[in-house]
Amino acid sequence: MKLRNLLLTLALGACALNTSASSDPAMDRYIDDLMSKMTLREKLGQLNLPVTGDIITGTAMSSDIAGKIKAGEVGGLFNLKGVEKIREVQRIAVEQSRLGIPLIFGMDVIHGYETVFPIPFAMSMSWDMEAIRNSARIAAVESTADGICWTFSPMVDVCREPRWGRMSEGSGEDPYLGSEICRAMVEGYQGADLASPTTMMSCIKHFALYGAPEGGRDYNTVDMSHVRMFNEYFPPYKAGADAGAGSFMTSFNTVDYIPATANRWLMTDVLRGMWGFDGFVVTDYTAISEMINHGMGDLQQVSALALNAGTDMDMVADGFLGTLEQSLNEGKVTMQAIDQACRRILEAKYKLGLFSDPYRYLDVNRAKRDIFTAEHRAEARRVATETFVLLENRDNVLPLTKQGTIALVGPLANTRANMPGTWSVAATSERYSTLLEAMQRATEGKANVLYAKGCNVCYDAELEKNSTMFGREMRDERDPQVMRDEAVAIARQADVIVAAMGEPSEMSGECSSRSQLTILDAQKDLLEALIATGKPIVLLNFSGRTTVMNWEKENIPTILNVWFGGSEAADAICDVIFGDVTPSGHLSASMPRNEGQIPVYYNHLNTGRPLQGKTFQKFQSNYLDVPNDPLYPFGYGLSYTTFDYGQLALSSPILSRNGSITATVTVTNTGNCDGAEVVQLYVRDMVGSIARPVSELKDFKRIFLKAGETQTVTFTITADKLKFYDNDLRYDCEPGDFQLMVGRNSADVQTLPFTLTN
Repeated sequence: MKLRNLLLTLALGACALNTSASSDPAMDRYIDDLMSKMTLREKLGQLNLPVTGDIITGTAMSSDIAGKIKAGEVGGLFNLKGVEKIREVQRIAVEQSRLGIPLIFGMDVIHGYETVFPIPFAMSMSWDMEAIRNSARIAAVESTADGICWTFSPMVDVCREPRWGRMSEGSGEDPYLGSEICRAMVEGYQGADLASPTTMMSCIKHFALYGAPEGGRDYNTVDMSHVRMFNEYFPPYKAGADAGAGSFMTSFNTVDYIPATANRWLMTDVLRGMWGFDGFVVTDYTAISEMINHGMGDLQQVSALALNAGTDMDMVADGFLGTLEQSLNEGKVTMQAIDQACRRILEAKYKLGLFSDPYRYLDVNRAKRDIFTAEHRAEARRVATETFVLLENRDNVLPLTKQGTIALVGPLANTRANMPGTWSVAATSERYSTLLEAMQRATEGKANVLYAKGCNVCYDAELEKNSTMFGREMRDERDPQVMRDEAVAIARQADVIVAAMGEPSEMSGECSSRSQLTILDAQKDLLEALIATGKPIVLLNFSGRTTVMNWEKENIPTILNVWFGGSEAADAICDVIFGDVTPSGHLSASMPRNEGQIPVYYNHLNTGRPLQGKTFQKFQSNYLDVPNDPLYPFGYGLSYTTFDYGQLALSSPILSRNGSITATVTVTNTGNCDGAEVVQLYVRDMVGSIARPVSELKDFKRIFLKAGETQTVTFTITADKLKFYDNDLRYDCEPGDFQLMVGRNSADVQTLPFTLTN
């Protein structure tokens, strides 16, 4: 029997779909009554999610939307912007369709609406859960003011593969940090009352494992053991389910050689059976029809596979609406499966309050009042300053003084559209500042700012074209030497050079994989010419991923990674480089020395021949040509001030299964300015029934200390922090010896032993 037929047989034979009543009898009665009136076609319509065409995010677009809405053949729409447009479409659904079922309106609100926060990868560098929660809260307020009640966020894919462009959309390499961020985002979006007109439904994506594609190439194959899935990649998804996220989105990749969208083990056994998720599952863009290319059958076959696996809503592919009726007649799907999927969509609309008031999110006065406010912008600016990671400041060039002459150069220095970063579909970039404008404001009347672009992103015009889509274009057709000479000329007149370089915003993001992560050629040539002037240089590195920065570290003593800081990025960068705010970002992913090291991550398993030290040793697990460790470790980040850690202490060296112990360390700001530090706690399980990582992040605290101030930081350790999935996927801890580590990053820690007893 062919694989797809076997899958279909198993799915139908094991169709133990959850048909038990919800915890809301009133909702159950309402939906029971509504569904009793619905035709098959109307039920299938609830499973259909076309795109409007206002913003195209893929390669296909459905047509004749209005006619389908009137016929009850559309469950929701996405990426339609503007409350008045949305209100008109909702009116068609409510007043012109037979049953008047309201639509759900979604959007890729990934890191803010018109007030854009830093890209999610940058947000994770803050390690500030309250700021992250508040960013989602502000995004919900603005989105719902414009008619959007469902966001395709957060993306929680653990990523140790920086060649993959969508690293920009996630929270880095660590499952614990990723889980905490996921929980904060869901709480920020959904709040305490999902039916409030200022909250919106979240969507956990991409389930599952999307962040581990072979070769770092987007949409590519993913393959790993179940033990690795549960211990290293699943925790952030589970955190989203535990936090009450209303929906999940399927990923494009295969899991166990089965596309995730048709993987019943993922969607039903794990997500619903093991984790108790009771929301609905939507596909990613055309994920159902893309299974044809995976070799799973034609559109009718793959649509049946997806439904039987537990996928409820079809984004754009038109597979459910177009084929499930025939599959039902042929016995390839059941009415029970269609009803269950339809019920889940209707339940989401009920929870959002759309049945009690279909226009709940469509108050045009709110759109004028609650979007891109001064308060929201101030918070986005403040949060952006927390995300910048100071990698090097060897000559203490930073912070700059607002005096003399500053040369601002580089392809990212005077671009408006690139500041917000990738996946900012609702952005109004014409209202955002360029770095040049912000620097001129910050130094007005105090310093002279000279500007020259100096170079393009790269010499290859085609590569730059493909990296600056969606209005981010900034190609200069002048001769490269002329541009470089212009920059060198102003540099010679300046006291300091600020170089705004790196990736344009669309060089990372979806379908922006790179095989080489080093500095681009034209920018390197410009930097070499600037170095030759002998003037101090501050490199502002823009990127949506961890990049390879060996050359920069060797040649430029001052490097600030600014990622993409959102709508207020330019002013936030000036806040930090001029010392109004002390940088406090810490890496959420290890930075590799070269592409050949990838994947390099801190919480790896040991080998039977671990390298002792950093220099090459024959017959040990190491490289001939490069050290094993990353260029910059997970958790790393410098400050303008210095922090001194006192002696780590444990309340007891013995931890009982039902008890707790505390770890304490004093941290003192020994520098001359106020600043924030992220104190990190790691654990190592010394002996286990399966191999265990060399360290695992288990807690952290972000603290703010005034100059000279000391604070005692306390962590509580319980047996729950020591649990893991064994080879039989049993989740528990095992008595024995452990090491507890506390420090400023994963490579700079103090260590104490303790023992877990029964």
